[in-house]
Amino acid sequence: MTSDQIWQPLVEELARWQRADRKAEFWLRDDDAVDPTPALDRLLDLTREFAVAPTLAVIPALTDEKLVVRLDEAPHVTVAIHGWAHRNHAPEGQKKQELGAHRPREAVLDDLARGLSRVSGLHGARAVPMLVPPWNRIDPGLVAELGSIGFAAMSVFGPPKPASVAVVNSNVDIMDWHGTRGCRDHGLLVQAIVAQLQHAFDGGEPVGLLTHHLVHDESAWLFLERLFTVAAQSEACAWLPIRALIGRSAGTANPGKM
Repeated sequence: MTSDQIWQPLVEELARWQRADRKAEFWLRDDDAVDPTPALDRLLDLTREFAVAPTLAVIPALTDEKLVVRLDEAPHVTVAIHGWAHRNHAPEGQKKQELGAHRPREAVLDDLARGLSRVSGLHGARAVPMLVPPWNRIDPGLVAELGSIGFAAMSVFGPPKPASVAVVNSNVDIMDWHGTRGCRDHGLLVQAIVAQLQHAFDGGEPVGLLTHHLVHDESAWLFLERLFTVAAQSEACAWLPIRALIGRSAGTANPGKM
């Protein structure tokens, strides 16, 4: 199958949105940013070229002013809070979690408050008070407390559930974590994006693309470049900044529920 054939389903789906005079909405979350790296440079350059506004989930305990200086040159970027240290506290044999029920709730909340303070202090207006739990996992009992320590939003992976803060989830992960640990098959990714767009057409959530710049192989970079290119060629496609999505989702937040 040629590259054009792989991408044709997305071209056709975007054409459907254009015929309906509607905008197919996308956003991009990239996890695990800490320091300036060649991979980060590549992500920032690529997203700037195509006017995509990525949200970097930054690990507070591991980052410092070096990232601030680099992002000062990338005004199209926002940063969110990726837990505290991205450290697993789950026992061996259980799924990895930093924000699980394996420690006292007060200790976890203290870490999160410290993380929000650190990232906000470093990045100022570039920071959004959104929690991105490491490994996309968080104890449901903690979610109701997030607003009390300053968070306005949360982002994990999968369909959103009602919560006391705005929920803006990613729903298409480009990495094959359980197989090659490189980029997923491009055809399967296109199918996943088209399925999410079809869901969005009927009132579902925008396409939330999840990337991890530090572990991208060449196939991942190629996929992103081609996706951005196809999207740019359609008048029906819009890449949204995270603040717009948080503002929209805040109206549906449900205090006390997860």
